[in-house]
Amino acid sequence: MDSVESAIASEQGGAQRIELCSNLPEGGVTPSAGMIAMTRKRVSIALHVLIRPRAGDFTYSDLEFEVIKRDILLAKQLGANGVALGVLDSEGNIDVVRTRELVSLARPMAATFHRAFDLTRDPLAALEDVISTNADRVLTSGGAETAEKGSANLARLHKAAKGRIQIMAAGNIREHNVRNVLCQTGVREVHAALHSTVSEDGPTTHKPDLRATAKANDRGRWLVLPETVAAFVSAVAKNASSPSPGN
Repeated sequence: MDSVESAIASEQGGAQRIELCSNLPEGGVTPSAGMIAMTRKRVSIALHVLIRPRAGDFTYSDLEFEVIKRDILLAKQLGANGVALGVLDSEGNIDVVRTRELVSLARPMAATFHRAFDLTRDPLAALEDVISTNADRVLTSGGAETAEKGSANLARLHKAAKGRIQIMAAGNIREHNVRNVLCQTGVREVHAALHSTVSEDGPTTHKPDLRATAKANDRGRWLVLPETVAAFVSAVAKNASSPSPGN
């Protein structure tokens, strides 16, 4: 989620943790220090922060890597419970050395290897590499467009993990399909972007010409609503394995 309002709504709806980012339309990048601080002030559930210095690929220059390290330390200083991070090498493999350094730097926060994992060439080999970095979980759709389409791969990853790392399913998981994903994959953690598009119309009478950003305006504003989260959590709770919902 990319706002303090959405974080508050997620907690009100019953989410157990949140992943905070900015610029969701680009897949998410590191949120500002102000957003992290205000979110930590307003919510009591686990707060995980996306650490991604820019949109695009996950192969970073030395300068970008230094930015990543400073952002991890800042998230820790501001009271985050975890970070989502990931570094690939130029050949599409897990950059084990750099990722291990970041995971170590993040402690005692939890460390999730984010969906850069889905861009690796060999998911099972990538899983072993991530395990070797001492990360706590992998966020993945099984390399597919959605978690449902990647359910077979998610099941294979879950089996191969053998409890050494958590596999968190992600990718267009909603109230109507979360139980299917859980049953088909065996995972116990799911990640869902439960935002709704809310009209940008507000109390102001000033309506500037924003043709330069018309595409963004057409989407309206993305917000998470408490009732959407509550419905999702209810659907998860109906699953016998009682997995852990995240937002």
